[in-house]
This record gives sequence, structure tokens and C-alpha cells, in this order.
Amino acid sequence: MADTSQGHHGSLLGKRSPALINRRRAEWRLKAYGITAITVAGLALFTLLYSVLNQAAMAVSESYITMPVTLAPDELDLPADAGPDEILRGDFNGLTKQTLRDAFPAITGRTAKRELYDLVSAGAPFELADKVTADPGLLGETIDYRFLASDVTDLYLKGEFGRLDELPANGKLSLVMRDDTAVLSSTSNDFAEALTEVKAQLVDDAAQLRRQAARQNNAVQVYRERAEAAETEDERARNERKAEAAVEKREALLDKAAELEARAQGTRGAEDLDDENRSILIKAAGGWIKLTRLDRASARGEVMIPLEQPAFDNRDNWQVFMTDLPEAARKVSDTQIVAIEALRDRGQVDQVFNTRFFTAADSREPELAGIWGAVVGSFWTMLVTFVLAFPIGVSAAIYLEEFAPKNRFTDFVEVNINNLAAVPSIVFGLLGLAVFLGIFGVPRSAPLAGGIVLALMTLPTIIIASRAAIKAVPPSIRDAALGVGASKLQTTFHHVLPLAMPGILTGTIIGMAQALGETAPLIMIGMVAFIVDIPSGITDSATVLPVQVFRWSDFPERAFEAKTGAAICVLLLFLVIMNALAIVLRRRFERRW
Repeated sequence: MADTSQGHHGSLLGKRSPALINRRRAEWRLKAYGITAITVAGLALFTLLYSVLNQAAMAVSESYITMPVTLAPDELDLPADAGPDEILRGDFNGLTKQTLRDAFPAITGRTAKRELYDLVSAGAPFELADKVTADPGLLGETIDYRFLASDVTDLYLKGEFGRLDELPANGKLSLVMRDDTAVLSSTSNDFAEALTEVKAQLVDDAAQLRRQAARQNNAVQVYRERAEAAETEDERARNERKAEAAVEKREALLDKAAELEARAQGTRGAEDLDDENRSILIKAAGGWIKLTRLDRASARGEVMIPLEQPAFDNRDNWQVFMTDLPEAARKVSDTQIVAIEALRDRGQVDQVFNTRFFTAADSREPELAGIWGAVVGSFWTMLVTFVLAFPIGVSAAIYLEEFAPKNRFTDFVEVNINNLAAVPSIVFGLLGLAVFLGIFGVPRSAPLAGGIVLALMTLPTIIIASRAAIKAVPPSIRDAALGVGASKLQTTFHHVLPLAMPGILTGTIIGMAQALGETAPLIMIGMVAFIVDIPSGITDSATVLPVQVFRWSDFPERAFEAKTGAAICVLLLFLVIMNALAIVLRRRFERRW
């Protein structure tokens, strides 16, 4: 019997009951759900930070073009003994353009010159004027001046506005000039790869034309259906004419597509190049040539940068480049690419850390825009918010928690405080627009107005957090203070409030961090205005960081994308610092009972 009983007991231990198995499965599922949630949240955070940082990386540096500038008074329309006020009125814009023309005398024509002028920032002449104004002795001198590059130049140098790929050049190049056309030939089929790419572009263009023809085919069907369903003869005839026009356009597109495909199928045969093809540039003898016609071993083109030798035979040192996009599909033109590459070869282009972004105010020009104005505006706005919200919020929390009687009125106040904490922020903006700006005449687009609105929005958060911190103080602290003869007021301010202050400060900082990231209420009171000056007080026109991010994200210039990402990083940094400060204060002053 003993052996039988022991064997039966062992068999029970060796088996797991269904309830135990289900409980362990439930625990495993809960852990799996938790790990999955944390993993998804972490991946989302990583994706967000990576996209923002990757976008902001373009704003870390800025580009400059160094060129010799002769500050001749007659070129600036200035007298030889001009004073600072007169110097500021000098024609520095014309001098900058003349400097660029002197650097590239072969670039002619109104369009090409305008593209050349766009290499430097529109603000570069004003910075040159400021430099000469600060040192009038420079008049009459020739100096090497660093012109701030335009956003187009800067983004091209960073690889954002197209790429210039070098193709292999194995043969020797010969060049002769026929009128204004450069005729090139190679001892090897060095242009074959470029010709293959051009023909591949023809295939892509043909495919696009066939897609357009397909859309015209749909139009034909629609117009014919409308003609069949027409109630009048005029309406039927009008739709039939539209159908016939769509048929003609479709056939023209298909014929053009067939022509391009036939040209693309031939491995030989020269091709004419236009702005719909990827540009092919030749660098040789210190100059640049843009090809206009291409064959496997020969080509024709126009000289964009003069060559040191007008003609040569069997030259070894030469390079052939091809852009990754056609000229019509990119912001930077071939003229600008050649000029930038020539400047880079001369060592006149450099990139430095972009301190301007942290020291300048807003600007319509991306390369001149900075966030210092928004940072100062955020400081003044947060100062007004703190000065109003902290004392009022803490005082209200102390009264409601320590002194207010428990009746219907206080219950009504508490319910409304909790409701206000959930009100959308834009409602506070509407309140500020209607009351503070419309009735009390607070300056529009000023930190004073923004601070008042954000203070109203932050008050419920501070009151709720302060009441929770005050309530967390043990009743024994109050009883002990009252027992030794302290009054209710003394007990509150000498004993309860100091112990509750860590929680109060934590709630206040979190509320301020929330206010720092608000945009909608500030837009309603006009802080979305374009402000170029640094605000010096709470009544000056200003903007704030989140509104600056909103404005830049809506600008069409590509360079503002990087500025937006960098501004987001700065805003996130401030938010992280404020939340870290809340954690430090809580751990520093927290007491356990």
C-alpha cells in the first residue's frame, strides 16, 4: 500500500493541472504584451528621433564662397572720404554681382547671369556693407571676402540638389573649336556609357508618354459616352469633337513614344541633349564643357568655363561627369553646377559650423534664418507664464486643500478646475484674442499676451499637482504643529508647504514644459507673425520656438526643411532639460515618511 500511495502521489506531482497551465499561459501572454508594447514604443521613438536628426543634419554647417573684392569708392558710388552712414548706402549689391562676373567672364546672357548671382546669399552684400562700415579704412583696398552661399549652393554642396557622378574615361581626348562649338573625340568609346544612360532616359520618357496616352484613351471613352447620352444635337456634337481631339492627342503621344523607343533601341547613333536629358559635363584643360550632342566616341558641346588651351590632341588628364537628374528636374542649373565645381577646384568654397543658426533671428532667406529670436521670445513668454501661473496656482491649491470649506461652491470650483485641464488649448487662444487683445488692449504678438494665455492654460495643471502634493503630506505633521501652538496659517506655510514643495515644483515644471510646446493658442493671438528683430521685453513683437517650427515647415524652400528639423531638436532639448529638472528637484527634496 505504501508503495502504491507513493507512486500515486508522484504521478500527481508530475502532472500539471489545467488551472496552473492556464495561469502560466496568461502570465506569459501578459509579459509578451508588455515587451511588445515597449518594443513598439521604442521603435516609434527611435524612428521619430532618427528622422528629425537626419533632417536637422543639413543645418549643422553653412557654406561660404571666398572671392577677391576691390572696394573701390567709385564702384560703390561713394566719395573717397565716405562716412559710416554713407557707406551703408553704397552699391554693395552691384559690387557683389560684378565680383561674380569677374570670376566667370565666359558666363553671359541674362538667364545665365541671374543663375550666377544666385550662388551667393541675398544677404551677403549687406554683411559686406557692415564689414566696411565697421572699418572704413578698407575702402580702396582689395580683400578676400567670404560671401555667404545661397541655399541652392549650400544644398548642392551637401548633395541634396542633385549629384554629379564621374564616368570612366580611358581614352585620350582631342578638342577643336568650330565657331562657338567644341568638337570632342576620344580614342576609346568613353562616351558609350553616357550614351547608354541617355537612351535609357528615352525609354523612361516613352513610358511616360504612353501613360499620358492611356489617360487620353479614358477621356475618349468618357466623351463618347456623353455623346451617346446627350439630349440635344449641340451637346452631342460638342462631345464628339472633344472625343476626336482626345484621339488625335493620344495618337500624337503614341507616335512620339514609338519614335523615342526606336531611338533608344539603336546602340549607335548620336543623340541631341536638352534639359530633359541628364546633363553631361567635360572637365579638361582647366575648363568645363557642357555636351549638346553625344555619340559613342565623339561629342559636341558649349564651353562654359574657358579652357587654358583652345585646342589640343590626345590629352590624358580629362574627366567626364553626368548628373543624376535632368536639368529640368532639379533646382540647381548646369551653369550653377559648373561655377560651383570651378570654385571648389580653386579652393574658394568652404563649409563651417553654422553658428548663425543659433545667433540670428528669422529671415525669408533660409541661409540667414536663425532661432535666437524665437528662443528669446520663448524666454519672455515663459517668464510671464511662470510669474502669473505659479503664485496663483499654488495659492489656489493651498486655499482649496487647507482653508476652503467643503460645500457645493468648492465642489463646483473643483469640478471646473478638472474640466479646464481637459479643454483644448486653442480655446484659450480664442479667449485671449477676444478678451485680452480685444477688450484690454494687450499688445498683439507680444510675450505678454502669449504668457497670459499660456498661464491660463497651465493653471489647472499646477493647481491639481499642487493639491496632490499638499494632500500627500501626512496629517501627523499638521497635528504636531497645531499641538505646539502654531496657527493654521503657520502650520500651512512653515510645515506643510515646504514638504509639499518638491511635488509642487514638479507639477509646475511639467505644466511649463507643456506650455512651451504649445502652438495653437499663440497662433490665435498673432505670434505667428514674421519677426526679424530680437525682442527686448514682454511688450515687443516676438515669436516662440513651436510657432517658428510651424512657420518654417510651411515655407516652400527646401533649405527650411533642415531648419525645421534643427529647431525641433532645440525645442526637444529644452523639454528634456525641463523634465530632467523636475526629476532632479523631486529626488533632491523628496522626503519619505
